[in-house]
Amino acid sequence: MKIYRFRYRRKVFYGLLKEEVLFPVKGSIFKNFQIDDSAIPISEVTVLPPVMPTKIVCVGRNYREHADELGNQVPPEPLLFLKPPSAIIGPNQPIIYPEVSSRVDYEGELAVVIKKKLKNLKEDDSWQDYVLGYTCFNDVTARDLQSKDVQFTRAKSFDTFAPIGPCLVSDLDPSGLQLKTFLNGKLVQSGNTRNMIFNVPYLIGYISRIMTLEPGDVIATGTPSGVGPMQPGDRVEVQIEGIGTLSNFVKKIK
Repeated sequence: MKIYRFRYRRKVFYGLLKEEVLFPVKGSIFKNFQIDDSAIPISEVTVLPPVMPTKIVCVGRNYREHADELGNQVPPEPLLFLKPPSAIIGPNQPIIYPEVSSRVDYEGELAVVIKKKLKNLKEDDSWQDYVLGYTCFNDVTARDLQSKDVQFTRAKSFDTFAPIGPCLVSDLDPSGLQLKTFLNGKLVQSGNTRNMIFNVPYLIGYISRIMTLEPGDVIATGTPSGVGPMQPGDRVEVQIEGIGTLSNFVKKIK
């Protein structure tokens, strides 16, 4: 099931996609809902970020090859950092290149969206019950500032540094998905979620024992090798098997 959040005639809806047509949802997408009979062609809507979370929890160095390419050791437990919700943009919106940075990188990732409040997931709990769906994510990073600051906050938190979308897919197994990133049509990243150091169930449980996860919160699960710089005028696309393609362009404001 592909779930879109979109704007149509100045109103914001959630809807389910069936053959290029969206059927709006009545009620909360996080609880019980009904599907409206009205049909809206997806070509007539503006696709929005699929969620507006209270927080974005990111996992660093979760693919061995990515840790190696940055000259870092593989962490013995998940390396977590946060991005602010103010960094979120949706498909086809511009990534703004900050004046204070001279190197801004793409990082294609699988993101998990939380369905209901979660604290301290137990071993016998079903982690799937807490997942609304999966989507594409770009952990945009000012790499020069990351190196300068050592910690990640400034480098990861600029407005527009969290592209997400285009939709949520609920009926998906996250354990073996092909992930690709393209820069101006050229393949620059190719990985598979089976190569994560810490898989999705482990991450959900681990994070839930640190902080309460709220409906709509995002877990960005890390990027494979191949990260690299973008320039103003570039287009970057994150493509994940079974989900689709998240496409954004890079822009510099003078």
